[in-house]
Amino acid sequence: MIPILSVLIPTMGVITLGRVFRERLSVEAWRGIDRLNFELLFPCLIFSAAASRAISLDDAAVIGAGVWLILTLGLSLGWLLRPFGPKKFLDFAGAWQTAWRFNTAIAFVAVSAVGDAATLMSVAVGFAVPLANVFAITALSRGSGLGPLGVLGRIARNPFFIASVAGMCVGATGISLPEVIQKGVDYLAGAAIPIALMAVGATMDWGALVRLNRFTGGITAIKLAILPALTWIGVSLAGLPTAHANVLVVFSALPTASAAHVLASVYGAERRLPATLIAQSTLLSAITLPLWIYFLT
Repeated sequence: MIPILSVLIPTMGVITLGRVFRERLSVEAWRGIDRLNFELLFPCLIFSAAASRAISLDDAAVIGAGVWLILTLGLSLGWLLRPFGPKKFLDFAGAWQTAWRFNTAIAFVAVSAVGDAATLMSVAVGFAVPLANVFAITALSRGSGLGPLGVLGRIARNPFFIASVAGMCVGATGISLPEVIQKGVDYLAGAAIPIALMAVGATMDWGALVRLNRFTGGITAIKLAILPALTWIGVSLAGLPTAHANVLVVFSALPTASAAHVLASVYGAERRLPATLIAQSTLLSAITLPLWIYFLT
């Protein structure tokens, strides 16, 4: 347990630092930081991890299919809580998305505690982010405006997906980038996690745990307990290799995405409920995620 905590305690420390510095920057500045992470820093991290070693198409298919099943399961379980959520569907959709979305920064921190699996996690994130966003946007738009071609187009244009595929191609071919370019990519990749964790702390509602109720408690339980339990059962029955199984279980146990409330507000949904769910999920994951990692190791 001590090696696990030695990885996760600094993570919570950086998140807390974000809370300390929250007032130093405007809300618009923090949103700009989120955009920088999404469009540049995290794609560099994903590319660098995926390119570091070759991954077979079979491995990519297993991880890709696994995370898509996890996302679909989270969506389905979250829908069961519809009777307990907001009456207005748009407001429910804003909260519903937190049942399947995930925190990318914590994904790379957590997976380092279960072995050398950053490459597999980069593939998982690359496949999962586009579909998670498609699910969320479809729910928030009540299914309008996104036909099959629209869905495929949104996935193909996603920076995380592009970085993952490009990194896998580089890793598979054994081609090395010129050193000056690789160093630049590594510098940007190194900035992704600490900046993202500070942004989580800056935007999180630290008093949200006192507002747990049947609906928010149910969504949080799905995200932090039910999904990883079902995933562990699934990977055990499927007989997946340990590295693949660990990545999928850790992925399923992650707290929800720290910017889910931003997407909700863009579509006109009430943003306070998803913001509360984000905080509840992130704070409680400080307990549940180490337990899942300890269980796996």
